[in-house]
Amino acid sequence: MNELQMFQSQVSAFWPLKDAVAKYTFVTQRCKEISTSESMEGEPLSALCSPALVVDVDKVKRNAQRMMERCHQLGVQLRPHMKTHKTLECADIMTGGSRRCIVVSTMAEATFYADHGFDDILYAYSLPFDKVERCAALSERLDLFQVLLDHPDALERLRKRPLKGGRRWHVWLKLDCGNGRAGVLHSEPEALQLARAIAEADGVELTGVYAHCGNTYNCEGVEQIQAVAQETTSFTLQFMEKLKAVGISCRSSIGSTPSCSHPVPDMGKLSEVHPGNYVFYDVQQSVIGSCALEDVAVRVLTRVVGHCPHRNQLLIDCGWTGISLDGAGKLPSGYAMIEGHPDLKLLSMTQEHGRVEPISGPLDCSKYPIGSLLTLIPYHSCAAAAMHPVYHVHSEGRLMGKWTPTRGW
Repeated sequence: MNELQMFQSQVSAFWPLKDAVAKYTFVTQRCKEISTSESMEGEPLSALCSPALVVDVDKVKRNAQRMMERCHQLGVQLRPHMKTHKTLECADIMTGGSRRCIVVSTMAEATFYADHGFDDILYAYSLPFDKVERCAALSERLDLFQVLLDHPDALERLRKRPLKGGRRWHVWLKLDCGNGRAGVLHSEPEALQLARAIAEADGVELTGVYAHCGNTYNCEGVEQIQAVAQETTSFTLQFMEKLKAVGISCRSSIGSTPSCSHPVPDMGKLSEVHPGNYVFYDVQQSVIGSCALEDVAVRVLTRVVGHCPHRNQLLIDCGWTGISLDGAGKLPSGYAMIEGHPDLKLLSMTQEHGRVEPISGPLDCSKYPIGSLLTLIPYHSCAAAAMHPVYHVHSEGRLMGKWTPTRGW
């Protein structure tokens, strides 16, 4: 009899006891002992301590393969973004094992991937001046490390820090094509002026023009997604024509998971696309229309820790530290979808507790014994993943191992 079988036998013997707190304490303590004492490979997800983020590796591989096939059909280079998962294992899946041509959003990610044999890395965050030296170190070390900027002052910082060995800074210009976050507005004269300044600066090369069509996240349905994708693509291509007219040639890239999940033909005229969330997807993406709910590869496991019939609520052991507060007010089911329980709503969360109540009517607490497992499908997988120091990877509900993400900035 193995450790898990012994545990199950103990639970069967223990469960008739009426003390709900003792039941819950016993289950969670045994889970913890098993998880720390031996490999959990082959065990069911229910053996995990909660809250736990679990990743369906089969869905991850399928999502990655579909995106690679779309890009191949378009004739455009896929440069996958690492910011959703920040792990080596998932990066290998997204790059097909090449360990080349990735996007990162933090210097911690850039260093992490460089330390593990990745190259051709684009740090797609408007250049922070406190990180210029770290960018220089990677630029001098890798075959190709690239930075992004959207202001003349950032260019001046790079000019004041020439790279060793005759190397040049590889710079992408961040263009705002309607997203309204970072970037110089595509239609303003300053955009072309900055592009020319980059191209003409000593020790600097204008490698490309980069636009994020994050405004696709306001869409509902494929038609709206493709309308935004077309607009972003058109503005980017028009800007590339302006560059061509003044004798500048460089690469072009747009990206977001919605736009790259439903690409328009003109995206094939670009050099690259840079989606990231698609490898996990989430409830938000399913609502937008990027994917079906069954494509979502991540879940957060949680257990019932309290009955509150006077409030018509259950307490669960997943607070905002287990799934984040992203998604407030966006779903009828609250902060997440509770898989298999469309009648329940994750109403609110404190740091370590969640409050669950029925969407309507009275709650039958007997259906949710203390210690019973609930599965949350996160509204935003990037935010949920950021709450966890490790991801538990499974195939068909059986644990296969752990992925450990890098953290920090």
